[in-house]
Amino acid sequence: MPNPIDLRSDTVTKPTAAMRAAMAAAEVGDDVIDVDPTVDRLQRRCAELLDKEAALFVPSGTMANQIAVRLHCQPGDEFICDVESHVYNYEQGAFAQLTGVATRTIEGRCGVVNVEQFQDLIRPDNEHMVRTRMVWLENTHNRGAGRIQPYQNTADICRWAGQHGLRRHLDGARLFNAAVAGGIALHDWAQHFDTVSVCFSKGLGAPVGSALSGPRELIRLARRHRKVLGGGMRQAGIIAAGALYALEHHVDRLAEDHAHAKLLAEAIRAVEGLELQPPEIDTNMVIFRVDPALATAAQLAAALQQSGVLVLAIGPAKIRAVTHLDVTEADVRRAGEIIHQTAARYRADSTAR
Repeated sequence: MPNPIDLRSDTVTKPTAAMRAAMAAAEVGDDVIDVDPTVDRLQRRCAELLDKEAALFVPSGTMANQIAVRLHCQPGDEFICDVESHVYNYEQGAFAQLTGVATRTIEGRCGVVNVEQFQDLIRPDNEHMVRTRMVWLENTHNRGAGRIQPYQNTADICRWAGQHGLRRHLDGARLFNAAVAGGIALHDWAQHFDTVSVCFSKGLGAPVGSALSGPRELIRLARRHRKVLGGGMRQAGIIAAGALYALEHHVDRLAEDHAHAKLLAEAIRAVEGLELQPPEIDTNMVIFRVDPALATAAQLAAALQQSGVLVLAIGPAKIRAVTHLDVTEADVRRAGEIIHQTAARYRADSTAR
């Protein structure tokens, strides 16, 4: 299919020509034996943006998150997270597989949680029970359609956690989206957490990589965990250069993706048989429910693919569409038209039956 409009994820972005040039010209070294100078610049820049002492470049957000689990928890510990969080749903339960850690989940509203939900969740100091050790938040929230955690909620939850001796980690894979959309600086979000992970290969458009930031001693230990998890990389400056270019050139333009997502949502809102869930669009994600009388999510996604629009069925009746730097306003408007036309065909077929 020539040039489909790919809305499956912001991870499908490809490096721009200028990013590729920066990567080709990157100064490199062996980052396991010694230090790769470009990786070092990227790590210093991330620590600066988040106002942390240090940062560590890792191949993926999953690795960054799992290193954070190992930094803050021991076997027999648990952490508290939203039931729809990425670490709980999309990382194979690695916290249990790799570290022997349990989770205690709470149910947010499209990923948004508040401090009252955490009350009374700390286990007693009892040899029969796991030890409650950490609070885990995600911002923006993937399965919550890119919702931004309200800033005051975040501050209140982290203050409560600190008062009770709990560690705090932020899965900030799309924290840049939250900062641009909400006007709250990265370091203001990060100040409430012991560690923060961010991703470069989503809306920022780099091909590979995430970073974990925090206190220098914790990040030194994180480097050891990265090694045992297979994340030590040699001349990684080639990919770090792509992330550096993204930090310099692709952050402010995230606002375009947010505007495009709102355009797409308006088109979907007008389609009979489709319902936005949630109705609010905070950043670059749109999730909508497909009326079972119309089609299943998989059927509608397959039909859209045939018409040149790629989306992701994330449940029997739910579809996700994500805007990104490889999708133009014209693409988004065309995608909205195709969704409208495809749903109309299904509706006509169901009426005929």
